[in-house]
Amino acid sequence: MRENRPPRDLEVEIEPGEEHTPDTKEVLAKFDRESRLREIQWKPAATAVSIVAIMLSLYHMYTSYFGTPPILQHRAIHVAAILTLGFALYPPYKSANRYKIPVYDLVLIVASISTAVYVVANYSDIVRRAGEPTTSDIVFGAILIVLVIEAARRLTGWALPILALVFLGYGLFGRMVPGTFRHRGYELGDMINFLYLTAEGVYGTAIAVSASYIFLFVLFGAVLQKSGMGQFFNDFALALAGQSRGGPAKVAVLASGFLGSINGAAVANVVTTGAFTIPLMKRVGYRPLFAGAVESTASVGGQILPPIMGASAFIMAETLGIPYNQIALAAIIPALLYYLGIIAQVHLRATRRGLKGISRENLPAVKEVMRERGHLLIPLAFLIYMLFFSGRTILFSALLTILLTVVVAELRPATRMSPKDIVDSLEDGAKTAVSVAVACAAVGIIVGVVTLTGFGVKLAHAIVAFGAGNLVFSLFLTMIASIILGMGLPSIPTYIITATMAAPALGELGVEPLVAHMFVFYFGLFANITPPVALASFAAAGLSGADPMRTGVQSMRLALAGYIIPFMFVLNPALLMQGSWTEVISVTLTAIFGVLMLAVAVEGHLMVQIPWCIRILFFVAALSMMSPNTMTDLIGVAIATVAIVFQAGRAKKAEQLSFRAI
Repeated sequence: MRENRPPRDLEVEIEPGEEHTPDTKEVLAKFDRESRLREIQWKPAATAVSIVAIMLSLYHMYTSYFGTPPILQHRAIHVAAILTLGFALYPPYKSANRYKIPVYDLVLIVASISTAVYVVANYSDIVRRAGEPTTSDIVFGAILIVLVIEAARRLTGWALPILALVFLGYGLFGRMVPGTFRHRGYELGDMINFLYLTAEGVYGTAIAVSASYIFLFVLFGAVLQKSGMGQFFNDFALALAGQSRGGPAKVAVLASGFLGSINGAAVANVVTTGAFTIPLMKRVGYRPLFAGAVESTASVGGQILPPIMGASAFIMAETLGIPYNQIALAAIIPALLYYLGIIAQVHLRATRRGLKGISRENLPAVKEVMRERGHLLIPLAFLIYMLFFSGRTILFSALLTILLTVVVAELRPATRMSPKDIVDSLEDGAKTAVSVAVACAAVGIIVGVVTLTGFGVKLAHAIVAFGAGNLVFSLFLTMIASIILGMGLPSIPTYIITATMAAPALGELGVEPLVAHMFVFYFGLFANITPPVALASFAAAGLSGADPMRTGVQSMRLALAGYIIPFMFVLNPALLMQGSWTEVISVTLTAIFGVLMLAVAVEGHLMVQIPWCIRILFFVAALSMMSPNTMTDLIGVAIATVAIVFQAGRAKKAEQLSFRAI
């Protein structure tokens, strides 16, 4: 993979205090379990793992064009291959040998393969005796469940496996649970059969999406990275924003947003782009705390940014049964408002501290960047065309885009991919998909039990009852539940869990399904920047050298608009383009002004420093304009006008005093 690095003319001498910048691999390994791969030294074993990964990529490309086997067989093959790679690549604990595959992992690999072989070989019998499991069904099902939980522990940490075990216990002993959540309980054999041999458990919707959309778009991201797309995003962002006031921070926002939309991995995105942007931000005068927060908030936001949204849009479309382009269109305005809020705070912080940008002679020219790597935008444009206008399936569109990327990369020497690069991208794509797929399999256990027991409906009733039917209070409770469910989990499994357990509560209060799902999706993502478990912020702190928890708090301040926007689009769905164009334009304009006023209130600077009493006015004005009501909009505009005029007067006085002093 090409390294994301600044152009040579941006390389400067290391300043005092920067001599011991943490190694990006160490930071990634510390905060992102997905990066703790084995470095297998025995060549035959390493080659075998590479072949499995490459074959898995080719299998998914083949089935995306020619069609899949029966769904249970296809998903079983996908899970078995993913588990095989998971046990081969990820050691069971930190101090385990990272250079060879031990015997016990070979046993787990054989067991993983056996679960798929059993389904494929006995498929006709399994279908014929549906609902009447045999002893062998239960044995292989139990093996699969244990393997999935162990793989999830290795790749995602303890949160997801514990949640899966809790739900398994709930399914078995539900009759002992008091109150609303009590159910009749299920026999172990019946529950294993449901989770193993139906399309509702491990092989349910989560794995269905993993075995189709997620895998292909992860592979697409791997091919783009091999072609140098990451470097293009960095250089293009530098050329656009590097010279402006506080330019490196704006570069971080743009580059991280672009890359995050494609790769969908918040922590990896922080480390990939942050290794380049955080030192630049520190060099122009941003404090380490702020630099880390900028990188983490921008990286997390990539997953709410169309067109790809880290593949989550495709899952939402599959879950809701609505076209993908409807999801992407709905996501555009909230995502742009989120990034507007970050850019505004970045600019105001630079103004307040008197920070400059990078001199023009030290920046690449837009023409130069576009001439060298601009053709890499062709696959993205083609993908947008295929998804929005061609009428072809998402899978076919993804496959053609992957092939086109390889062809387009050949147009310039800087992006040209050798046969080895192409093979490596197939391998990298499969290996990158392992963590998400394993998490999806574990989520399948949770979702399966939720479906079997009706837990989701019960939880929805409980949230609505506790909220006393008040929409805003129920939204707040749902927000808290979504953030808690999203702590320490990859974004895609987080969305699936929150959509299963938290979104139904909003449906009970009359919120449209798309709006409800978008609400929980946002807050599930923001768990990555919300202390106490703010993994993206902690990773950024590891690069910037700032305090992790304080970086998390600063990230929340930068992303404050993002915490308010979901409430806005629930109260006025026009923000998701659910309404007439007049409504959409009206609510968007007031929301833009509200987000800008919120940035002013948070940063406490507009032309000159703002007194606390005026900051409160700006904050009230922001909330008023972000509230979906014409009267509150007018009140907000009036308050903001008074506050701006007051600040302009203070700025004029300060300028006069400065002139007299001269």
